[in-house]
Amino acid sequence: MANNKDFKVKNGIQPTVYHEGLGTVTSGSVGYSLSSASYDSVSYSFVSQSSFMNGFFLDSTGTRLYLASRDSGTETVYQYSLSTAYDLTTVSYTANSVDVSSVESFPRALYFKDDGTKMYVFGSDGDGVSQYSLTTAWDVSTASYDSVSLVGTSQDSDPIGGTFSSDGTKVYLVGNTNDSVYQYSLSTAWDLSTASYDSISLSVSSQEATPFTIHFNSSGSRMYLVGSSGVVYKYNLSTGYNLSTATYASESFNITSQESSATNVWFNADETKMYIIGETGDAIYQYSTVLTTNTLDLSTGSVFEITPTSDIQINLSNPADSGTVSQATLLLDGGAVSSYDLANAAYDSVSFSVVSQSTDPVSFVFNNAGTKFFLLQINGSVYQYSLSTAWDVSTASYDSVSFDPTTQMTNPYALEFANAGSKMYIQDYYGPVYEYTLSTAYDLSTASYSSNSYDPTEISTQGYGVTFNPDGTKFYALSATEDAVFQYTLSTAYNISTASYDSKSLSVASQDTIPYEIRFNDDGTSLFVLGLANDTVYQYNLTTAYDISTASYASISFSVTSQDDDPRGMTFGNNGTKLYISGRTTDTIYQYSTATPATITYPSTLEWPSGTAPTSPAIGETDVLTFSTTDGGTTYQAVQAIDGAS
Repeated sequence: MANNKDFKVKNGIQPTVYHEGLGTVTSGSVGYSLSSASYDSVSYSFVSQSSFMNGFFLDSTGTRLYLASRDSGTETVYQYSLSTAYDLTTVSYTANSVDVSSVESFPRALYFKDDGTKMYVFGSDGDGVSQYSLTTAWDVSTASYDSVSLVGTSQDSDPIGGTFSSDGTKVYLVGNTNDSVYQYSLSTAWDLSTASYDSISLSVSSQEATPFTIHFNSSGSRMYLVGSSGVVYKYNLSTGYNLSTATYASESFNITSQESSATNVWFNADETKMYIIGETGDAIYQYSTVLTTNTLDLSTGSVFEITPTSDIQINLSNPADSGTVSQATLLLDGGAVSSYDLANAAYDSVSFSVVSQSTDPVSFVFNNAGTKFFLLQINGSVYQYSLSTAWDVSTASYDSVSFDPTTQMTNPYALEFANAGSKMYIQDYYGPVYEYTLSTAYDLSTASYSSNSYDPTEISTQGYGVTFNPDGTKFYALSATEDAVFQYTLSTAYNISTASYDSKSLSVASQDTIPYEIRFNDDGTSLFVLGLANDTVYQYNLTTAYDISTASYASISFSVTSQDDDPRGMTFGNNGTKLYISGRTTDTIYQYSTATPATITYPSTLEWPSGTAPTSPAIGETDVLTFSTTDGGTTYQAVQAIDGAS
């Protein structure tokens, strides 16, 4: 397949056309990516044994789980099994346990010898770590204290957590006073009586003010830290398990949606799963930490193109043998990893004035392709516009086409299209919704009243918003008088006259007392409400799609007051990557980005000018990168040839 992409470059480089055949890009994945982490919506509640667990340990097979309880006076380590390795949905209590209260009244972390014959309990009461022997491997009910411990108060007055190296020759204590991790060596592996301080420590105070414990991957090349902030931090070690070579990886993951204060973290063997326990909850939570890889196979071509839909790492494979030049050009498109991302919305500095048609713009809607939009004027007509570039309102022009609905109502206030543009609905200020048919989809010149209407009696006055679910069997009406959204069922899809109230509503008064527009995301799991009182868009999450009785405020909002202090209309476009607001003060439509761009990382074999890889391309733009090697791929010279083509 030929690639004929013609670049119009914004940084002054001459336009370029690539006609070469595309090489093969192979997708794969690796673990340990905190930047790509996501909650699996999987957890295990241990409340039947204890309401206050802190420390835990997962063995290398992922089938044994141990939890340390901090219940006052009954500090106990409990044993669990997993019928499916590393899957918290398959956890069951084995009824095996051991009381450790006589040694440690504040257990914070656990570790086991690789053969299951030794257990180590970290805590602040013992000021370090204590050693136990198990007469039956992995059975904590057979554990007994060895009268052996490592006290770390010479390094920190409050050592509270820690871990071991995989071979048992190193032990680490986390100090809560100095916010540092301390490294010790054991001259006899797994024997704490042979431990000595290495005079090596790592301050983590720049990341965590109250650190609790750490976890290493199996090779010791990565360390993970948790503490009271509820954030997991990653560190890289150039020499495995040597803290003197550790540096912060500038990578973290916030887990406060599940647990506000993380006390322990663990990973599975390939670091594709992460597990967190904390001080405030009664559960362990499971996360995915998979990073997608895209590998350029240099044996298949010299030009490649990637449009990422997730955070990715770009790798290269199969270069020419050492001594021969092997080159590749990558057309890296700016892709999005998420849409409807209100939390990270940003104004595009793109707008379009509608003052020539309307001095009171309110509700507006795009067609499915983003090549047209339709604007309702308060108490007036609907106007039709075309965009020469889809979803870019700065390219809009008036079609000299309009539709006047005031034969049916005197105060039109809200607009919606449905059924792929063959139906139009306009809500009156006093509540009734009127239905119109378009014989040509999205062509206002073909619109006519269908003689169908519905008056939602739940709305007394100030009907400011209306929308539908995708199949036309539900519609939703917004009232600024009741400060609520109401849900209805249509017995005949898209026929508004067949509507009946579902006795379901959502109050938005706690967020805004003048709600003015409503829109759903593509799958109905999020509802967005534009509020005039605060000039802000609010997000609500629904546990059941399109069922507003399951909606709750997501504590996510976005203010548009910097563009207009009287916003009246709101809609999303381009698969939720764009947000648009109509402002009555300025008679203008404003465009925002609501997508999270994909983050691109590269392997250490790529050598960039000044040692810094380029930032990821913006959504809708393309960067051109070149790679070359003469040593068979041991190292590559990497250059960003074009920045931000469009």
